[in-house]
Amino acid sequence: MRLMPTLSAVFAALLLLQAPLLSAKEAVTMAEDPVLEKIVNEISAELRCLVCQNQTIADSHADLAVDLKNQVRDMVREGKTQDEIVDYMVQRYGDFVRYRPPVKASTYLLWVGPFLLLFVGIFVLILNLKKRRLLTGEQDEALSPEESERLAQLLRSEEEKNKS
Repeated sequence: MRLMPTLSAVFAALLLLQAPLLSAKEAVTMAEDPVLEKIVNEISAELRCLVCQNQTIADSHADLAVDLKNQVRDMVREGKTQDEIVDYMVQRYGDFVRYRPPVKASTYLLWVGPFLLLFVGIFVLILNLKKRRLLTGEQDEALSPEESERLAQLLRSEEEKNKS
């Protein structure tokens, strides 16, 4: 029966160790006006989280994304348009902050790069397939009678070794 107090102590210690994991995060702030919040979410969906880089600030829970979303909310309250807000963010953080960067000279590689890589990959694949076809084509030639006889002898000798 001494086991029961020990188990209770271990259980209590485990519960205490889990307490920091159970802390709740602060709720995402929302504007009092649902129309204002809708506009903020639309603008936030166009801006990239600079921490996560593969999420918009609307989707991200990183501290910087929350700060940027709050900044967007404040700018909307001030009456700034979506273009003015996005231009401000681009001026401050560069085109990278846009989730869908514009097509212009500085972003051509970003837009054309994946297609270039695809075409280069297809070109290399075709070259390798042609090279392989040439190599296998040379090996597909029929054996001369001497080579056929030599192959038959090797196979017979291998069969005799396996039987012994």
